[in-house]
Amino acid sequence: MKTRRQITTFGALCLGLAFTIFAQRTPAQNAPQPLPTKKVSMTQRAAGTFEVKLLPLTLNDKPEGDLRGRMSIDKQFKGDLEATTKGEMLMTGTAVKGSAAYVALETVTGKLHGKSGSFALLHQGIMTRGAPSLTVTVVPDSGTGELAGLTGKLNIIIENGKHSYEFDYSIEAKP
Repeated sequence: MKTRRQITTFGALCLGLAFTIFAQRTPAQNAPQPLPTKKVSMTQRAAGTFEVKLLPLTLNDKPEGDLRGRMSIDKQFKGDLEATTKGEMLMTGTAVKGSAAYVALETVTGKLHGKSGSFALLHQGIMTRGAPSLTVTVVPDSGTGELAGLTGKLNIIIENGKHSYEFDYSIEAKP
């Protein structure tokens, strides 16, 4: 347990360090700086369906009994997102039935609510004894063309063997 004197000494050292750094700066650096302006963006939702084609790929250096796998991903999105994707997935199973994980990266190229460009998606999926958890997010700063500044999360829905999506996103407004 720290004594009050140790805490006070530590606080004085931190304050002294901060003062030293502040004193070494020029008057212009010490002057109040304007607050950064936040660019206005509005969250939107895109929805539709997609078809996916997965093909097994070779996984290098896979020892006997290894439960890892690798696949290519090709998707065709329809609806508010009219696009195609190319990507790869790495996955692993475990000795416990219903437990596994996968990660994937895919590049999406097409139109989102009429805006053209491309962006990358990162998938992180975990299944714990049959209970799934999946997060699909836009890779920061991956948007191109009219999709530059895109951020968001994609929700994949699988019902009766059919794939659909809901994509909550925003595009940072340009100054």
